[in-house]
Amino acid sequence: MSVPVINSAQMREWERATWASGQTEDEVIRRVGKRVARRARRLARSDDSILILAGKGNNGNDARASREFLDGRKIELLEIAAPENFLPALETALAQKPALIIDGLFGIGLNRPLNDGWIKLIQRVNESKIPILAIDVPSGLNADIGENFGAAIEATITLTVGAPKIGMLAKSAWPFVGRLEVAEDVGLVSCPIETELNWTQPEDFLDFPPRRAVAGNKGTFGHLAVVAGSFGFHGSSVLAARAAQRAQPGLVTLFAQEKIYPVVASQLQAAMVSVWKLEMKFPKTTSAILIGCGLAATDLPDEMKSFARQIWNDSPLPVVADASALDWLEPGKISENLIRVVTPHPGEAARMLKTTAQKIQEDRPQALREISRRFGNCHVVLKGHQTLTGRGEGEIFVNPSGNPHLAQGGSGDALSGFVAGLLAQPSLQSDAGKTICYAVWQHGNAADKLQAARKNWTVEDLVAELGDAP
Repeated sequence: MSVPVINSAQMREWERATWASGQTEDEVIRRVGKRVARRARRLARSDDSILILAGKGNNGNDARASREFLDGRKIELLEIAAPENFLPALETALAQKPALIIDGLFGIGLNRPLNDGWIKLIQRVNESKIPILAIDVPSGLNADIGENFGAAIEATITLTVGAPKIGMLAKSAWPFVGRLEVAEDVGLVSCPIETELNWTQPEDFLDFPPRRAVAGNKGTFGHLAVVAGSFGFHGSSVLAARAAQRAQPGLVTLFAQEKIYPVVASQLQAAMVSVWKLEMKFPKTTSAILIGCGLAATDLPDEMKSFARQIWNDSPLPVVADASALDWLEPGKISENLIRVVTPHPGEAARMLKTTAQKIQEDRPQALREISRRFGNCHVVLKGHQTLTGRGEGEIFVNPSGNPHLAQGGSGDALSGFVAGLLAQPSLQSDAGKTICYAVWQHGNAADKLQAARKNWTVEDLVAELGDAP
């Protein structure tokens, strides 16, 4: 299940509850070591060497405990107390070109600036450019605010214990944290802490979407209307429609500008294609609407903007707004019973709030809240590293899947299409928040699978992979 994003004091409270239950600190350390080793084995081949850097505290104990479970690997352990005395030993170890460094120098207990010796040692580790697996928090990083204490390990992956620490989600922490993963099954009791931010886990979707009725038909699974595509931006509409198909609604109809109808229609088979007209009406079977992808041409009729606003304000159906449509929405209330979703990247979010992308990134949860409240308490998918989903009140979910190779034109069109394709299905509308979280996780997971398989994948490959995660 999803886990709360907590601070250091809350982590200590959780640990105290665990020790009070009778669980021992030694056993938790052993289990953390086992999880670290499991992750390290995926990063280093059986004949590779691994360098372990262990400090004096429990973070170092976690690192030392991993040795027991790293069978077959050549392990070198540096137990570092006074960094000045270990720089020569570190140089010798780095000269051996280990395939992986396990960072166990400092944990969340670090609360003071590092001295010059530690700064030089950490800088030298970073300069090696060897992949680094950090335990709990990259050494030198403040786990509560995301700033460093003079220097911090630049991890490839941070395997945090129990739950993510709030500072690791800050923009300032991203270069040090790398990919953030959570080691849950380490012997801690159930987390007694509840927070507004929650880290999504794959286990959240083990029985989702629900199994389809065996006698279902096209009408059972909804009909998505996609209003997208303009001259010079026809590809966005095609990607959105194909991504929607991967969600498997019963029908998909794309309404495109007349200029691009021939080229769009020639690229789609199962999805139907029609020309958008101001006086047009959606099919009676329509169960959700996506609008905005590829509507960026300068010669769009002015009526398109009013059409988008009318759909957003008045349609009884779920509406997903993306790309250009986000600029056309007007702040205001909407019926609380309506499903409304916006999917901005930081730049689009900045325009919606009349601010800058930098300010959006400085406090992403607050930006999500403000967008939702300004636009009728709609669902918000704030895209980017660790995509957020949520509304003006209640829980916000942080997505763990995905990687920097999603930064390709068309990736967002694929996500909005997949979201809308799911929400077109009546059975997935009752818990729209979970459906949206699932779509975001699947989108990122598809990118992770592709990146693990090859380095040159495209958004077309992403669309083909969407929805295939177990």
